[in-house]
Amino acid sequence: MMIRKTPGWVIRESLASDESTYLDRRRFLGVVGAGVLAAGLELRAAEKTLPAGPYPPKRNDSYELGRPLTDEKVSSKYTIFDEFTTDREKVRDVARDFRITPWRVHIGGAVRKHQTIDVADLVRLLGIEERLYRHRCVEAWSMAVPWSGIPMAKFVELAQPLAKAKYVRMISFNDPSQAPGWYGSKRVFPYYEALTLAEATNELAFLATGIYGHPLPPHHGAPIRLVVPWKYGLKSIKSIVAFEFTQNQPDTFWNTLSPDNYSFHSNVDPEDTIPWSQHEETILGTEDTRATTKFNGYGKYVAHLYS
Repeated sequence: MMIRKTPGWVIRESLASDESTYLDRRRFLGVVGAGVLAAGLELRAAEKTLPAGPYPPKRNDSYELGRPLTDEKVSSKYTIFDEFTTDREKVRDVARDFRITPWRVHIGGAVRKHQTIDVADLVRLLGIEERLYRHRCVEAWSMAVPWSGIPMAKFVELAQPLAKAKYVRMISFNDPSQAPGWYGSKRVFPYYEALTLAEATNELAFLATGIYGHPLPPHHGAPIRLVVPWKYGLKSIKSIVAFEFTQNQPDTFWNTLSPDNYSFHSNVDPEDTIPWSQHEETILGTEDTRATTKFNGYGKYVAHLYS
């Protein structure tokens, strides 16, 4: 992707969050599992199986975006989900028939009681909200999207980890019959990631079940994925099926594959030049560039975790 230098403009969040720029929220009221989305969004076969839910949810305006939202068509066109395909621009089409209902997640490890719960029940039990977050990929591109979902601190409270638990490990779906890219490289799936418990209970950590005012489609990690906006996108594991609370630091997918290039934490850091320079990022949809900020600009919320 060609990168060109542009002025370091910043647009106020109040301008970026105008709902008419990406959807008419009224049109989404009453959306159910049939997945009949509002006019202007392409109806896809996969969306017919999207779970019912309270979409669009009320927005939490606590978090400053500082840039315009990325158009949904742009964010959908360029997606990383290598289990389906390594071609970033074909993930949406390849993943469209991925079965996401019913979907149950298991909670285990160092918790008071192991449990399994359907994502739809999790949404009803804990409720959801919308947040506008910046997203930064280690490949040096970025976007800004409206996620719907559950603050992870609420989920941790539901899980009731034991006092000895210091980490939470997450595992993605394990079904190569639905994922054409499963054997497309030397990587061994399923994907797995982890956070410290302090990171998981930070107010920014988010379990997304929706995006742009409707339930997550398969290419975005339906029906539930992690969103940690101060970290590179590789930490935001998609299509989660299990949460394991542990006393010892677990392995993570990319840190295991290439420990010299990817740390356990994988926080956004413009001074880190491994595996390549991170000083600038290219904004999807515009090809403009801007300087990368430490912790993706969320330092006031998370810097204390690493002092």
